[in-house]
Amino acid sequence: MAVDNIVLIGFMGTGKSSSGIELARWLRWDFIEMDKDIERMVGMSVPDIFAQKGEAYFRNLETQVCRRLAEKHHTVISAGGGVVTRPENVQILRSFAYLVLLTATIEEIYQRIMQDGKKRRPLLAKSDPMGEIKKLLAIRDSMYRDAANAQVDTTGKNPKKIALEIIELLKTHEGIT
Repeated sequence: MAVDNIVLIGFMGTGKSSSGIELARWLRWDFIEMDKDIERMVGMSVPDIFAQKGEAYFRNLETQVCRRLAEKHHTVISAGGGVVTRPENVQILRSFAYLVLLTATIEEIYQRIMQDGKKRRPLLAKSDPMGEIKKLLAIRDSMYRDAANAQVDTTGKNPKKIALEIIELLKTHEGIT
């Protein structure tokens, strides 16, 4: 079966959005960033949603977006880092897309996130962001790996290189429509 949609999963700071934009450009597909979609849906930023409504509320919105995205074709989707924490989300995403796990070293993730500013990352707005990254990765690592159809390490790579690596992987193993 040929790939009709690609969902990039993985921890925050692994390059899902930046390489997803590049991948969509190369494939001439649409690009959707789930977190931005949620922000548009409720008219609030992700940090504000977490602060005012809580993580459970955000996760419910994420599931709604997963269901809606199932109608898409020829789309690259950058999933939120915690999307895999709900098995229902993984089941929905796998029903219509090929899931590529993006990984990076903890040090690289930390560096990328600190460049963005931890205020944009509500789960890391704590006194020890490195410790929080390690803790969350330990919890989520097996969820990411179990959900993924394929994996690409983004450590030390720019978005273009990551996108081309994903395209090569798909050409070799899956086929792209």
